[in-house]
Amino acid sequence: MRKVMSRGSIGTVLAIYNLIYQEKQLKKIMEKEAKQAKASEVIKNSVGFALGAALLPVPGVDLLAVSAVQLNMMRTLAKLYGVSFIDSLGKNIVSAVAGSSAARLGASLVKAIPGVGTVIGEFTMPVLSGASTYALGRVIANHLHQGGSLENLDIKKAQKGYETEIENGKKITEEVSQTNPPVVSNGDETADKLQKMADLHKAGVLTDEEFKQVKARLLSQL
Repeated sequence: MRKVMSRGSIGTVLAIYNLIYQEKQLKKIMEKEAKQAKASEVIKNSVGFALGAALLPVPGVDLLAVSAVQLNMMRTLAKLYGVSFIDSLGKNIVSAVAGSSAARLGASLVKAIPGVGTVIGEFTMPVLSGASTYALGRVIANHLHQGGSLENLDIKKAQKGYETEIENGKKITEEVSQTNPPVVSNGDETADKLQKMADLHKAGVLTDEEFKQVKARLLSQL
């Protein structure tokens, strides 16, 4: 004859299951918080890389380098959240969400103006590029944190989020630049710029092909 479990025993079993459930939930929360903290670190580091890339004195090369930094940031965030990453899709997202900024393009092109253009560009381009990188990173990280993937990113929603985060990005960029102030070039130190790009390439920010393109453009200025 089967023994009927007492109410006390049932209560004990339920209490144990409840504790196990709470432990699992706490573990999930801690893992999410750890990912959020790591994502913030990735974004902040990328802002620093973008500041250096934006100081390249050659119009167009700076935009290429900053875009490469942003692409690498997205690649790292995708890996952090365990979602797939395809370079072509990443480039499309960068272009659609952050690449249409007229201000960034204008700051790059103004460097073509002899003398004062380079100085103005080197002051405005880093701030805009850093803010852009931060805003893009936050939009992507928030989407991935909510369980999304790069394939189902809503571009229109991402663009709105990007515009909202730009002001925060300017503040973060200012903090990063004060902690690690970039060296302002006079536009003639091509060798130094090549070294910076080599460092970005070594760090995995620039791919082999992107580094070759940037290197070729810089060497053409000699």
